[in-house]
Amino acid sequence: MSTAILTGPPVPGSSLDADLRSLGFDVEVASGPHETGTLLAGVPAGQRVAVVDPRFVGHLHALRLALTDPRFPAAAAPGALTAQPEARPALARALGTAAAAPAAPGAPHAVVDNLPDTLAEALDADGVAVHRPQLGTLVAAVPADPGARHEARSAVEAVDEEAVRLRSAVKAHDGFFTTFFISPYSRYIARWCARRGLTPNQVTTASLLTALVAAGCAATGDRVGYIAAGLLLLVSFVLDCTDGQLARYSLQYSTMGAWLDATFDRAKEYAFYAGLALGAARDGDDVWALALAAMVIMTCRHVVDFSFNEANTGDAAAPSGAPAAGAGGSAKTGLALSSRLDSVGWTVWARRMIILPIGERWAMIAVLTATTSPRIVFWALIVGCAFGACYTTAGRVLRSLTRKAPRTDSAARALADLADSGPLAELQARLLRGRTGVVAPVFVAALGAAVMVAGALALPSGDVRLIPVAVIYVMTAGLAVARPLKGALDWLVPPFFRAAEYVTVLALAAKADSAQALPAAFGLVAAVAYHHYDTVYRIRGGTGAPPAWLVRTIGGHEGRTLVVTVLAALLANRGNDFTSALTALAVAVGLVVLVESIRFWVSSGAPAVHDEGETA
Repeated sequence: MSTAILTGPPVPGSSLDADLRSLGFDVEVASGPHETGTLLAGVPAGQRVAVVDPRFVGHLHALRLALTDPRFPAAAAPGALTAQPEARPALARALGTAAAAPAAPGAPHAVVDNLPDTLAEALDADGVAVHRPQLGTLVAAVPADPGARHEARSAVEAVDEEAVRLRSAVKAHDGFFTTFFISPYSRYIARWCARRGLTPNQVTTASLLTALVAAGCAATGDRVGYIAAGLLLLVSFVLDCTDGQLARYSLQYSTMGAWLDATFDRAKEYAFYAGLALGAARDGDDVWALALAAMVIMTCRHVVDFSFNEANTGDAAAPSGAPAAGAGGSAKTGLALSSRLDSVGWTVWARRMIILPIGERWAMIAVLTATTSPRIVFWALIVGCAFGACYTTAGRVLRSLTRKAPRTDSAARALADLADSGPLAELQARLLRGRTGVVAPVFVAALGAAVMVAGALALPSGDVRLIPVAVIYVMTAGLAVARPLKGALDWLVPPFFRAAEYVTVLALAAKADSAQALPAAFGLVAAVAYHHYDTVYRIRGGTGAPPAWLVRTIGGHEGRTLVVTVLAALLANRGNDFTSALTALAVAVGLVVLVESIRFWVSSGAPAVHDEGETA
């Protein structure tokens, strides 16, 4: 339970007391700063506290936005302020300062007009960032006289609060398919869920279960199963949109929810790939290599997005898509062109669609599953995702080449965490630190990845020359992270490592003398990809990378690549031995990362966030 303190007697006829109680607050009444401070001290330290001017007039949703959003330590709207436990010491200091102000003649304590606004300014001055939500047409005011109060009430009645709340539940920048084919009705599903007490996490789980049933239908391998799979995948996507809209509608944000939403998206997609591959196998068509290739391309594309965003953490504030501070003429020209394109409505949607975001991607998968074959589905995914990856990466490389602002230490640390270097690379990096020469880390990583992938693709199955190739990769992996990743293109180091590891596993499994090696490789890459996505979500949630012991236990990217290469060199031509080894490795990695991930997210107590995730 939270506590709201009214800074004076309620205004007759006001619904403020009832509104605050409907939002989950116990309501106390104070006579000024001194008594407000006394009441604040009596509230348990772990509770949220709100301070509200009794003259407040506004929409209930304006109060909800200002007082109940769990993502911010402090938030305010005109006449209303809230502080979560971490901001309460600053609130107490501000109240102490206000209470110490000179009192009016004959008054025992100081009286401050609109105390919540005064306190919000004091918190800002004290270094506590006070979030002020964008209210749009919603009303939040503290009228000073009856006439102004009447005008404010009229303004409240003139705005359809529920319509505003429904509109704000939809993500501001969504994909074409979601905007025009999903959100027009999914927002009402979100409202239905909210009125029945359902949580976003429950809807997220329902979306996962629906996708798993869809994957099961696809695994039947018959046309009826494929049609059912396509329809259920679309239902799963509707629920996937609904959970985020429910979170925005009811302000039920949490770190756990953001993690579940993002993690389940990958689990649903990869489970469906596996279902399609199983269904194709029933018809005598082996498409496991295509399924794994689609997963590899999608994961590598995402790590490009993650790395680029983390590399620019801490840059000067700029519009979305703007070049980093200090960027040169080419980037400015690119931004100007981008702005001109955005002024033409259809180009905005075209640019969002060509990168094949999750909404368009799932729609394409669903339609092609119902009407064609798994092989066509996977080839469409591979071509579409590869084009989208090339398009977005090329633009980011061009912007990075003209960058002049240095990377921050936090950005370099995040890139190092995303690199996923294990004990072999760490040891070499320590030995080489300070003696790395002038070669940029990105070129070292690119060279190592190219050598590893070329060897995996070119050398025959079971060739022992794969082992020295992998040793070279391990050496370049250590050299690439021996100094901070602050170069203009160093954000490409993690993507190069991901591509090297995943493609190596794919190539070696495809050439192995076992029909089941590719499904085992699919499981291994899925387990490793989960670890890499989990790393991203921890960094995004402000909790840091996974613990060092976890990365060391599962070997880091270079250790796993070396192990798989040695296994392929020794076992690839020995029937199912290589398959059994890949399966054991996949199970071991999957269990370790999954158990640690669940333990962390359940017990971390991280600040609430809402991850908008991939553009839908």
